[in-house]
Amino acid sequence: MVDSAAWDQSVRTSLDSRFLRFRDEGIWHAAPLLTGQTCFEPLPNVRNILVTGGEGFIGSSLVRHLTVNSLNNARMLESKGNFDFFHGDVTQPIDVLRCLKKHNIDTVFLLAAHTHVDLSFGNSYNFTKNNVLGTHVLLESIKEYGKFKRFYHISTDEVYGEALAADLVESSTLDPSNPYSASKAAAEMIVKGYVKSHKLPAVVIRLNNVMRPHQYPEKVIPKFINLLRRQMPLLLHGDGQHTRQYLYAGDAAEAFDTILHKGEIGQTYNVDSRDEISNIGLAEKLLDLFGLTDKSIWIQHTHDRKFNDRRYAVDGKKLRQLGWEQRTKFEDALAATVDWYGKFENWFGDIEGVLTAHPVVEGDHVEPESDLASAGNLCNDVEAIMGATNNGIAHTQEHTAVPNGSHANGAKPGVKVHTGAKKRKADVMIDT
Repeated sequence: MVDSAAWDQSVRTSLDSRFLRFRDEGIWHAAPLLTGQTCFEPLPNVRNILVTGGEGFIGSSLVRHLTVNSLNNARMLESKGNFDFFHGDVTQPIDVLRCLKKHNIDTVFLLAAHTHVDLSFGNSYNFTKNNVLGTHVLLESIKEYGKFKRFYHISTDEVYGEALAADLVESSTLDPSNPYSASKAAAEMIVKGYVKSHKLPAVVIRLNNVMRPHQYPEKVIPKFINLLRRQMPLLLHGDGQHTRQYLYAGDAAEAFDTILHKGEIGQTYNVDSRDEISNIGLAEKLLDLFGLTDKSIWIQHTHDRKFNDRRYAVDGKKLRQLGWEQRTKFEDALAATVDWYGKFENWFGDIEGVLTAHPVVEGDHVEPESDLASAGNLCNDVEAIMGATNNGIAHTQEHTAVPNGSHANGAKPGVKVHTGAKKRKADVMIDT
């Protein structure tokens, strides 16, 4: 029998050791505050919320928003009375049940997931295990646990497949086109099965691409920023004309909060964005922020994915009818993100293996591809250009909003938030 107190202490010691270098550098106190603005009256039947994947990129935004303004993902919430960290594996029933019972959970947001499309082509079994089996284990554990009120399944707009014409509504046919989106669609079907068979009080939320500082550089925006900071060109899949809609993570957290307080159980909600941009358009905006003008040097093209949807786009009218609106402009969010990586360049340690157009998966690890080596051999004029502009990166004020309903000690009234981080060798990197 595992001594849970000893295990929790062991995990805490490990985390303290891992983050010591940041504490010594004062990095915790310098990191920006990133929260949203929505603030609702507490719901009478929502007292203890479990956010699986709460130390991940989107999950940490929701945790901070539900708890209080905080620093660096969930780490600085540990002193708050309405926050707990639970270290477990979402694919292991014993871990999930122990968390549900220990914290008397009544509400769950499921955000623990593998999310990188490129990695899903070479490591699809792990995507099925984490995204599909993890969802199934959580639902079955909830059924066994019994004392439960609400389940929020966070999905993706990619389950719809391409949206070449009109933006897609919640009733549109699901047509996933890669192993990642297929795993998320499969997870949705399991949720819907539990809704019908076991009367699970569930809501499905489908998101656009989400962005902000702190994102691990396997995703396109932080990857491009870190490439430019290393005086390396931006490698575009195919012709670079694929378009995506981007939403600031603080706005996504507000959407979750709005659906929690105003949404209807049993419904599906799209979370959309008014900011749609092509990959080449994104590259050009970043070059502008870095003060770089010669696109022929800084933008290069490589072969496309095995299949790459030309466009994802959803219609979020149903959510906007609840009162939610996108607050943050893409240009402001992008400038803030560039600024953050300029200040905290070493946050994630060695990231060379993911700064490639097509990461190579070996087992549970990402290996560098030849793109990175060849990209490092830029001509001397690039170094000269970068040397002249290194100090010219655009800066912007940090976007911070304190929830109106916060207590004096910083804790939101009436609700306690618990976050679970999955134990694994290589998942969506824990964004801390």
